[in-house]
Amino acid sequence: MATGYRSTMRIAVVGQIARDLVLTVPEVPEPGGRAVVGERREMLGGKGSNIARGTRQLGATAALVGVVGDDREGRLLVERLDADGVATTAVVCREGSRTALIVDVVCDGEYRYLMDIPTATLVTAQDVRAAAATLAGADAVVVQLEQPAEAALAAVRAASGLVVLDGAPDGRAAELLAAADAVRADHGEAEALTGRSITGTDAAVRAGRELLARGPSVVALEVPGEANVLTWGEDSAVIPLTDEEVVDPTGGGDAFVAALTVALVRGDDPEDAGRLATAAAGRAVRHPGGRTDLTGLSPVPSRH
Repeated sequence: MATGYRSTMRIAVVGQIARDLVLTVPEVPEPGGRAVVGERREMLGGKGSNIARGTRQLGATAALVGVVGDDREGRLLVERLDADGVATTAVVCREGSRTALIVDVVCDGEYRYLMDIPTATLVTAQDVRAAAATLAGADAVVVQLEQPAEAALAAVRAASGLVVLDGAPDGRAAELLAAADAVRADHGEAEALTGRSITGTDAAVRAGRELLARGPSVVALEVPGEANVLTWGEDSAVIPLTDEEVVDPTGGGDAFVAALTVALVRGDDPEDAGRLATAAAGRAVRHPGGRTDLTGLSPVPSRH
């Protein structure tokens, strides 16, 4: 694991790039019904884009390994990434494919996704091999595990710095966990990784210990509506969620991963890293959509 403060951090992210269409509605209509959209936003999205942009806002040099289609939307998303300061030399324009689209329908603090993610817009092992220099030169590589397991495994093997896994893989879990330094999982992903029901913070600590035994040095698990639970070595920390009103949870996990990675690379201890990450997630859920500004973020204070 990275130790010692670093003034310049290079972070590479392997993950999804998508066009996000966010629609806020007062109620979700029944079949045959209709609802008037109160707010509409169109933006750069996808977990990979969100994480890379977050690390850039927190002071890192960010690079993204992802895929767009060879259409107007894909070109615009790459231009937006460039404008956000994220390096796009490892972004692939997939010939013959449309760019991924995620429709986020937001109602009463909850989301419903409609997703058009062509298989061709997923990262392949070949894409990862083409980006080997970017990954090997990074202080940390974040791998978003909604990408194919073979591509994820190629990414962790190409990394020379800190390896952060986000989510639960569809296969090759043992190899991926063995190669990881840090793992973050939401509630459903944590249950998938451990094969157990996680009903509270004590259960999350036990689940974290199980995952530590499989390879990583730091594990961060979500307990919905209550806390983020960090485990490392012989220690653990339960970090209560912030008090922000949840408008849309989309992007909260992405902001968490971005801040956790930056903090660990610069040498923060896991509890402090978890407090910064929890503050990032709190900022992300205050608005519709996953596009968040983490500039000037301060960690959640200790309640000891």
